[in-house]
Formats: sequence, structure tokens, C-alpha cells
Amino acid sequence: MSAVMENPKGGCVLAGINSVLGAINRVCPIYHSGPGCCMQTTAADQGQSGHKTSCFVSSVSIPSSNMLEKEVVFGGTNKLRTTIRGAIDIIDADAYFVLTGCTAGIIGDDIASVTNEFAEKGVPIYPIETPGFTGDSNLGYETVWNTFLDKVIESGVPKDEKLVNIFGIIPYHDPFWSGTLEEIDRILSKLGLKVNTFFTKGQGIETIRKCSAAALNIIVSPWLFKGPAAKFEKKFGVPSLRIPGLFVGATDTTRFVRSVAEALRLDKEFVERVIAEEEQYVYNYLGQAIGVLSWKRFAVVADANNAVGFTRYLANDYSFTPVLVIVSEPVFRDEDKERIIKEISELEYARPPKVLFLTDQYEINKAIREEEQEITLLIGSSNDREIALEKDIQFILGSFPMSERLIFNRTYAGYRGSLTFTEDIYDNN
Repeated sequence: MSAVMENPKGGCVLAGINSVLGAINRVCPIYHSGPGCCMQTTAADQGQSGHKTSCFVSSVSIPSSNMLEKEVVFGGTNKLRTTIRGAIDIIDADAYFVLTGCTAGIIGDDIASVTNEFAEKGVPIYPIETPGFTGDSNLGYETVWNTFLDKVIESGVPKDEKLVNIFGIIPYHDPFWSGTLEEIDRILSKLGLKVNTFFTKGQGIETIRKCSAAALNIIVSPWLFKGPAAKFEKKFGVPSLRIPGLFVGATDTTRFVRSVAEALRLDKEFVERVIAEEEQYVYNYLGQAIGVLSWKRFAVVADANNAVGFTRYLANDYSFTPVLVIVSEPVFRDEDKERIIKEISELEYARPPKVLFLTDQYEINKAIREEEQEITLLIGSSNDREIALEKDIQFILGSFPMSERLIFNRTYAGYRGSLTFTEDIYDNN
């Protein structure tokens, strides 16, 4: 039975695919879809992610077959062929990916046969036959990586015991993705590791082709990337380490570092020296602000990654009291929900908060409005500001969708990101 959802957070699977491809250097998506899909799918994720969009090609500049009634009746492969030829002539990309919209998916156009014509001529072009109606943005992230695993990533690449791949941070669907990946890269580089973030440092399709050389896949998410991780290990022999939520602050970031070090069997004394240096850096600043922030009773509305990270930092490192945590993205598997609840509930210095899984903004507002315990701080998205104003709660804009601030490489993750998070709490006091 159909239902109306108020303010859904993100777009269809096509929006998720577009966001991932748009974050990879010199990659061009080509839409086989109806008019408007390019702009609308860009607006659904990139357009609500701190005002960042793809630097290479995005929105109305994305090549599209713009299918109309004629293509629905007679098929659109001829028009797609012309669109691909034009895109290759005009856009100097390192790789092209043809994406199907709902229209092409419904009529069953064979886009692989068209892309094969160009691939046989040496053009690096790949089909992704996943129409938008099959899922949401999160599925788009996994769909892209499944395509990479099937068609792009090379086998037989010499292994590098110091190379790691980072997964789980979705470009644009997490407004802080650039800064978060940079902080993860910074920390792991101090351990002597080489880091494939795929979406920063100008990394592109060649990095993806050679990423089977990695010694470890690090998945920063309590639930994403299960299928691709299993395929990665089976096809290329790269094991995975799952970090069950974003790490914010010294406590959880140190836990992350030690987990990676143990998985890769790094020198323990060296690792502990790095940890001591990073913790000293953070605690030196926090020590200068003791007594500045008053005690808070807080609520969080965010995707699973950030809901875990924000809650654990504020409760464990800052001794605030968690009241309510709402995971605002669709999580369907019971074991994933249990993992998220475990991370949010097993806290060092606080009773566990109430944990809800709600995607409808009406239901989110209702839960906050009817919460019996007092809330004095709310961390949420642009959609949650209204209820914060209604209840006169201090509000921090910290999750997707985010349409009221510009975000470049800012992050709340890791050691140094937690200082930024703490500054923002004070700045909005």
C-alpha cells in the first residue's frame, strides 16, 4: 500500500549513483532517462549537502538521452547511441557510466549492447542497469561499487600490505564526507599506511582499477556495504574490517586506530605513540575550555553513522546526557538495527537513550514533541530546525539534508573533527 512521506532524506537509487560518480575525478555519468532526471537527482543529494556539487560534470550539464513518448513506444537505444557519441566528443573523461532512469527500466532498453559497441572501440564505458525506482541513495552507493567490482577493478594486481580502502562514507549524502575522509586519511597516514579514499586527493578511476592491491577494506558504517564487501573478499582476497559507526573524539577514534592496527598487525609501540600524540593534541584544547559548556540533555536526528558518532562522543567524552536518538535513514535488517542500538546504548557515562528508527519528518517531529524528558540540545538536519525552534531547544545543524550552511572540508569525525564539533556547540549556545 502506498504512503506519503514528509521530507524524505535523499533521492532514488539514481541520485545515489550520481553522487558517487560525481565525486570521482574525471568520471562522466550519462543518463538514459526522461528529461529532468539529471537535475532532480543532483538536487536530491548534492543539492542538499552543504551547497557542494560535482566539479567535473553535474546537474543539467550531465549528458542525457532525454527520453520522450517516441522512445517509450519504439525504444530509445538509437537516441542513447547518439547521446554517448556526443558525450565522448565533448567531455574528455577517463571513464563514462551509462545510467538508466525509470523510463528506460520500465521499457527494458538494452543499454549494455550499446555500451559494448563503444567499449569494443577502446572507450572506457560501463553500463549500470539500475533504474531509480529500485531503491534509495544508499543502494546507489552499493550499486556503483558492485559495478566496479564486476567490470572495473582489476585482478592480479600485486598486493601492498600498507594499502587500505575506505568505504561507508557516502559522498554528498553525508555533508561532511570530504573532511571526514581527509581526517581518516590523515590519521591512517600517521600509522604509515597508504589510503584509498577514492573521492579525495584527486583519486580517480585508475585508483579504483588498482584497489584490489589493498591489504584491508575498512568499512565505516554499522550496516552498509555488506554485499560488496563479501564480493571483494571472494573475488580479490581483500578482507574487511567493519567500524560500527562514525568515530568522533579521542575515545572512539583511538578504538578505531587500535582496531586497524590489530587487523594489519602494526607495531604496537609505534601505534601507541601516535595515539598518545593525537590524544594529547585534543585534550590540550579541551582542557582550556573546561567549564565553558554547561551540561546538556541532548537528542540526535541523523543517519546511522552520525547518530552513533554524535551520541557516543557527547555521552562518553563530554558527559552530556542522551535522551533520544532517531536514526533517520531506512534500515531494514533486524541485525543491523541491533548493531546500531548496541553502539548507541552501551555508553560509559550515561544511561542509554531511547532509540527510534524513523524516516518520515512528521513522525520525527512528533517523537521530539512528545518526548517526556527535557531536551536542551538537538543535533539534526535542516528539516529538524523547525521543531527545535518550536520547543526552544539549542540546535546544531549536523546531518543530511543540510541546506543552510556551506561545507567544504569541515568534519566532526576523528580526533580533530571533535574539536570542531565542540566549537559549534559553544557557538550555538
